[in-house]
Amino acid sequence: MTTYFSEPQSMYYRFGEDQDQVLKVLAERYIGANAQADFVYRVFQKSGILQNEKGLYDLNLGKRFPDAPKDHISYAAALVWGDEDRNLDVLVRCYGPVRFYFNEQMVYRSTVMDEISPDATVKLSIDIKPGWNTIWLEMKNTPAGFGCQFGSDEGKVRILNVFAPFQERQGQAGWVFSQPNPATSKQPDLLGKEADYSLNWLPETGWSDEDKTKPAFERIFGNLAGKHAYAWTHLNNNDSTGNQVRLSGQSSGSLSIWISGKPVAQVKEPGSFEVDVTVPFGRSDLLVRSEYDDKAGPWHFNLNATVSGKPLSLELPQRVHGANGESWLYVGPFESEVEPDLADLTRTDRVYQTGQRQTYWRLDRPDAWIRPYYENAMLSNKWTVGSVTNYGRWDYPLGVTVYGLLRTGRYLQRPDITRYAAEHVQACTQMYEYSLWDREQYGFPAVNQQLVMLKMLDNCGSFGSAMLESYSECHEPTFLPIAERIADFMLSRLERQEDGAFYRTCVGEYAENTMWADDLYMSTPFLVRYARVTGNSTALDEAARQFSLYRKYLFMSEFKIMSHVYDFKYGQATQIPWGRGNGWTLFSLTEVLEALPAEHPERPALIDFFNELCEGYAALQGESGLWHQVLNVPQTYEEASCTAMFAYGFARGVRFGWFKDPEVYVTAAERAWKGLICKAIDRQGNVHGVCSGSRYAFTAEYYDQDLRTVTNDNHGIGIMMLAGTEVAKMKKYLAEHRVSSPAVSHS
Repeated sequence: MTTYFSEPQSMYYRFGEDQDQVLKVLAERYIGANAQADFVYRVFQKSGILQNEKGLYDLNLGKRFPDAPKDHISYAAALVWGDEDRNLDVLVRCYGPVRFYFNEQMVYRSTVMDEISPDATVKLSIDIKPGWNTIWLEMKNTPAGFGCQFGSDEGKVRILNVFAPFQERQGQAGWVFSQPNPATSKQPDLLGKEADYSLNWLPETGWSDEDKTKPAFERIFGNLAGKHAYAWTHLNNNDSTGNQVRLSGQSSGSLSIWISGKPVAQVKEPGSFEVDVTVPFGRSDLLVRSEYDDKAGPWHFNLNATVSGKPLSLELPQRVHGANGESWLYVGPFESEVEPDLADLTRTDRVYQTGQRQTYWRLDRPDAWIRPYYENAMLSNKWTVGSVTNYGRWDYPLGVTVYGLLRTGRYLQRPDITRYAAEHVQACTQMYEYSLWDREQYGFPAVNQQLVMLKMLDNCGSFGSAMLESYSECHEPTFLPIAERIADFMLSRLERQEDGAFYRTCVGEYAENTMWADDLYMSTPFLVRYARVTGNSTALDEAARQFSLYRKYLFMSEFKIMSHVYDFKYGQATQIPWGRGNGWTLFSLTEVLEALPAEHPERPALIDFFNELCEGYAALQGESGLWHQVLNVPQTYEEASCTAMFAYGFARGVRFGWFKDPEVYVTAAERAWKGLICKAIDRQGNVHGVCSGSRYAFTAEYYDQDLRTVTNDNHGIGIMMLAGTEVAKMKKYLAEHRVSSPAVSHS
């Protein structure tokens, strides 16, 4: 029998059968460990190294230095932060000879075949250490090419954020790279001063001598007749006397000034201005609209704020790492007839239509923009665990976590829990339009990677379902347009077999031409909620249809359970009934059955399918109440997430009256829940015994030996909460209907 902690550490030992207390501790532990930390904003220069559509940084130096002499060498350097010890797979694709050093140790030297084969990709494993880690690339120019592509494997889920080295660029995002040199140089101290080394590093951080003579608006935007732009800062009024603030300065054209969204000054003619305004104590948004007047010289304005002759400070309205010394953000230029909504101009989760294009906030530096990054789980693996926070990330395990929090908050009548879950979703969706623009600008988005790079059900179905589930909590306007995009992907663009079954093409990848039981969860709960919110019955019909199709490919009639994967390359199912894959199946089937009208033509067959599956699962439940990692192989370890999903499915079946013989499932659900609070959930609310994210295999050994358990894995936390709420609802249902539940054996 699997043991994750001693009996006195268990949730059952601490709280017994107090279901509400268990759910409270589970939810509060998760929220306490995952603070509501927003995205991190950094300076990024678009003239630097950009990523391609795969997320690889494209250091094609042959394009940047077309006249570089043969055998000259360029270097690229970056810093990587590690919150904890972590392993990461990185990919290198060579244009020419490359040497890769990580933390000053050579990890890779390219071979001739790497350099001349256009599709050659080398995968390397690196060990990230806590603190700063250094990347140093040495690249030689040859007739074959110059430079390389570099980045993490599966970049949209295993995010590799790189930071500029050297003290002068501290806090900035991106690489530095050198102009070609004839001789080899030793790796400098990347945490030291750039000025201490003779290499000429790019991109340039400062304006040229000529540009320094120009005012800010001219050097950022040029002199553009008929155009206008905005500047935004925070005015810090530290005067407690209540005296008025004097705003004074000069402008080359008409100028409008707002403080905290209220107009305070209008300068119609070029020249000096001075105005006294009432400003509350503390920090206030100060917004300026400047229009270019081609008769008044270079485009500029300057502004000073004083109280009783004492200057007040201006500071960036958004914390931007690497922007030391800057006070203003700038956006524009706008066409004369385009006026953005003023309420949208003092926030950083919007892009702005200037006329024929969109733009965003930038700084008074060469080609320097502010850019938000998801850094709550630095260098995150696909399923982040440990000391970092998951807040603000869009991925499928967090979809079920958010769903669990929503249901728990409602069950406990705790609006703080449901609000936290809804705000996690809003943090993603409110940046959606920006993230599309970010990808267009820089090649690969810095936030919402999986949503933007929408290529498979994993990227959208689970979190999209949680998004629609939270719609009733906040009625966030960004939810429905995103739901429309996801629905269009599922219903119109997703790969299908000839019979209409969803499957994965994944050309050139390990999962090429396969069907996964998991994808019933990645699709059907979203389709159910989309149908509910929009009234689109086609989506509900499709959800029901997919279960009938998946049954044809994956159902193992001997055991009445599901194979994890059908591999079309071999024309057969793997015949390995992975626990969580079966859990996803039952979980999702209950969601579809709950939504299907009584008269729906698919309903009788799906009720029968539900009963078949539950019969198969109940027969394989272990003595402890838990199920095994491979359901029909009792030598594999006991696994918590599938156990929670079976408890969830059984409890719902009892409550909704889907079972022909419910008593056995009441017992099974109660035994499963008790097994979880005795063996998988400790008294602090930590969740144990949840296997890590899976690939697939034709052998049980892979699932047992290669997929080990992870504490507080997001595949398990939300489903524990969902199982707890459903078992509690089942008990309440039975009590209200005067049905006594069978006694639970404690042997």
